[in-house]
Amino acid sequence: MKITFLGHASLLIEVDGKHLVVDPFITGNPINSAIDIETLQADYILITHAHQDHILDVQAIGERTGATIISNFEIVSHFEKLGLKGHPMNHGGNWNFDFGDLQYVN
Repeated sequence: MKITFLGHASLLIEVDGKHLVVDPFITGNPINSAIDIETLQADYILITHAHQDHILDVQAIGERTGATIISNFEIVSHFEKLGLKGHPMNHGGNWNFDFGDLQYVN
């Protein structure tokens, strides 16, 4: 497993050949101005909550990569209405993805 800090609350987690982007706020963020979201790989995008500084680049990355959005039902539903793939989770729930087990907690 490799974890890369992308600035603010954004992470890139590489595990078992999969790329997970967490809370992508990259565009316009001076901390990570050298990162090009057009080359960022993502199989999944994990969203902790829907504040702008955690979701700013979700749509752009999701549209380009076809990544599956993982978050709570309301957030996933919003992005599915925009044409992105999603996997909603309930707080406390877990799911076995192809990268491993994920538990959605507060």
